[in-house]
Amino acid sequence: MKNETSENFFYILPFSEETKHKSLISIFFCLMYLIGVLINSSIITVICLEVQLHKPMYLFICNLSIVDIFFTSISVPKLLHILLSGNHIVSFSQCYTQLYFFIIVGTAEEILLFIMAYDRYVAICIPLHYHQILSQRNCILITFGIWAAAFLNSFLLVGSILNMTSCHSNIIHQIFCDLKSLTRTICTGTTMFFILISIEILILSSIPVLGTCVSYVNIFFLILKMKSKESRRKAFSTCSSHIPIMSIFYGAGIAEYLIPPYSEFLAVIFNVVYTNIVPMINPIIYSLQNANVQSVLLKFI
Repeated sequence: MKNETSENFFYILPFSEETKHKSLISIFFCLMYLIGVLINSSIITVICLEVQLHKPMYLFICNLSIVDIFFTSISVPKLLHILLSGNHIVSFSQCYTQLYFFIIVGTAEEILLFIMAYDRYVAICIPLHYHQILSQRNCILITFGIWAAAFLNSFLLVGSILNMTSCHSNIIHQIFCDLKSLTRTICTGTTMFFILISIEILILSSIPVLGTCVSYVNIFFLILKMKSKESRRKAFSTCSSHIPIMSIFYGAGIAEYLIPPYSEFLAVIFNVVYTNIVPMINPIIYSLQNANVQSVLLKFI
């Protein structure tokens, strides 16, 4: 990024410099990070080692756990270093590396949530074609496509930001270098960036959300038509864990980007929920709701 000042760094200020409880805040984030990494790693290990879980739904759950580990690993270690050392300076290269990988995992999770909803739609609405539509070959191609789209999207967005000029304050009131905070430091060269953002929101945000909603509308209509209560219960239980995860992820993400610029404390809170709490509770929700994962975890324990 071209900078009209002599500064070549950002100053990350997640909380007030006069905060007296930085050690407690550090312990809180450290515990969240360790719990999230431990639970997600356990889910990945169990799915990889247990043959009966080598199915499309669990492949996508495994990818979601990988995304969640990266979500917290991108922001928390650097945040802990800032809190414990008192050194709030982050170089341009560190800041944009954080942003690059954050956009990758954010994009990957958006597409994954849609694919997981589609997986449940096929399993409930057209079960006879499930193994044909979501064959092993197709699942591998879908997984590759998710990560390829995520890397390409991040490359284009970060590349456009690097060509812009920064002339505003270099202070970032967030727990890491996120997109919203960085755009506030930019004053010129934003045309291409906002064009790319608009395309990204349309293709990688709006379409997956719309596809997810359509999938669940069809699922709910089919469930309502079922005559047996047991059939309705089984059908609903197969997607009950995905709905709260999707709601929390999109709810926190939308709230963080819609709150006014002057509400910095609220922005930090929603960003913590979006990037730290959600990745920690995702596997907990899945392990509590999914009987197969529960039984395999208990067997390993």
